[in-house]
Amino acid sequence: MTTKKGESQTAIAWLFLAPALVLLLLFVLWPMAYLVWLGCTDGSLRDPIWVGTANYERLATSRQFLQVLLNTAVFTAGSVVPSVVLALGAAVALDRALPLRGLLRTAYFLPTVVSLVAAGVAFRWLFHPEGWVNGALGLFGVAPVAWLSSPTWAMPVLVLLSVWKQVGFNLVVFLAGLSAVPQNRYDAAQLDGANGWEQFWHITLPGIRPTLWFVTITTVIFTFRSFEPVYVMTGGGPLGTTNILVYYVWEQAFALFNFGLSAAAAVVLLVGVLVVTAIQLRGAGEE
Repeated sequence: MTTKKGESQTAIAWLFLAPALVLLLLFVLWPMAYLVWLGCTDGSLRDPIWVGTANYERLATSRQFLQVLLNTAVFTAGSVVPSVVLALGAAVALDRALPLRGLLRTAYFLPTVVSLVAAGVAFRWLFHPEGWVNGALGLFGVAPVAWLSSPTWAMPVLVLLSVWKQVGFNLVVFLAGLSAVPQNRYDAAQLDGANGWEQFWHITLPGIRPTLWFVTITTVIFTFRSFEPVYVMTGGGPLGTTNILVYYVWEQAFALFNFGLSAAAAVVLLVGVLVVTAIQLRGAGEE
């Protein structure tokens, strides 16, 4: 009798899960499988020809693709570290009873709801040779800088936009994590003579470690999938210094019509995201 009841409950559970599983199969698993298959063909939309690992070998020997991977690593590291550190510092400050705390929290969060395309257009205007940034620098006698056409400065501007966009979301998540740290721990630490830094290092940071892992993972994923700022602001230039992996996938597919090579690069991106996420989740699990 118990077995039949358990089987009935299992059948009902699968019945409720079926719609979500069908959607997952159609819109996630099947496109991923098709992507892997397309990466092993010449990418023809009519009669694809199986080429095996030729596209991956071409990527491995391409100096352009190696530069794209380096650009992606620089962009990711330059965006993730400040986005997490600045958001954590601002959250710790706002967690205290500061004047206009609600207004400041809203102001920090506003960039999160701004479209990346609109933000890219705004930053392109700000960093135009005749834009406000050069205008402000000119007040101090600094010569105008061609920010977005300079191999040196184009990537830092993209990183600045990415950090500006992500800090607000991370801040709100950190504030939620800080609210879960018991206040009596801080009270006990103050009685023991612990200063602010010691309280942060020994109480705040261990208390929000799961939140820290979550914020890091989501920020890495957000950075890996960044496309709009590159498309709007630099087009992958100058000299390929801002051509990151997502833009390279789009460029190969819809500008050069190399669908097989584009699919192979997309598989590399997928594997990279999965590996980084798995490492971070494992670290979070160990914590």
